[in-house]
Amino acid sequence: MADTTIEWTDATWNPVAGCTIMSAGCTNCYAMRMAARLEAMGVEKYRGLTRKSGGRPKWTGALFLDEKALQIPMTWSRSRNVFVNSMSDLFHPDVPVDFVRKVWSVMAETRRHTYQILTKRPDRMGAVLQDGFDVLPNVWLGASIEDGRVIHRLDELREVPAALRFVSFEPLIGSVSAGNLKGIQWAIVGGESGPHARPMDPSWIDEIFDMCTNADTAFFFKQWGGHNKKKTGRSYRGRTWDEMPALIM
Repeated sequence: MADTTIEWTDATWNPVAGCTIMSAGCTNCYAMRMAARLEAMGVEKYRGLTRKSGGRPKWTGALFLDEKALQIPMTWSRSRNVFVNSMSDLFHPDVPVDFVRKVWSVMAETRRHTYQILTKRPDRMGAVLQDGFDVLPNVWLGASIEDGRVIHRLDELREVPAALRFVSFEPLIGSVSAGNLKGIQWAIVGGESGPHARPMDPSWIDEIFDMCTNADTAFFFKQWGGHNKKKTGRSYRGRTWDEMPALIM
């Protein structure tokens, strides 16, 4: 719930903490490591959200709904891009719809901010938001897709009522060539980072770049990743790609 080093946003806001492993992209989730670290530091919000398995922290499936955190965006006077729930998934099946409504209310009251919500559950996102939720112009809705096994999330995302839709291909651990970006305004691409990072094939990035070109989708290359992401950097095809979507009202 502060400024962040994530390249495509300005701040994170976590009204929910905790999650459940959903697919292969979750295996080395940075949020699991961070949650375990915060619990070790005595941060009550993260108590019991992870356990050790194979020497590494894993989600237990427990969630923490942080009512106090709901008011934080109202304290930010300067407009920001805000990544919602970097430490969870707002559309996890155990997050009550009433709590999602509270988050929606805050975002509606703080139109000066642009909110970026990612989920691995765009099917539930669509089902929830079609039940009496306003389409907010300052809320971007996205899905995380790590390889072709979960490419169906693109079709599910296209069914979500949204002012702007985006996809995060991070960690990109396989080809997504079977998909297309029709109706998707922004694509983020990034390799996995950290001690157990899986490699990213450059051809997989090329496929997404071509998809973006064909669909007129903004292309953002976040990182090559690896054990030392600073060393591998962010350059692709000889330059840095920081394209952002244009929101047409």
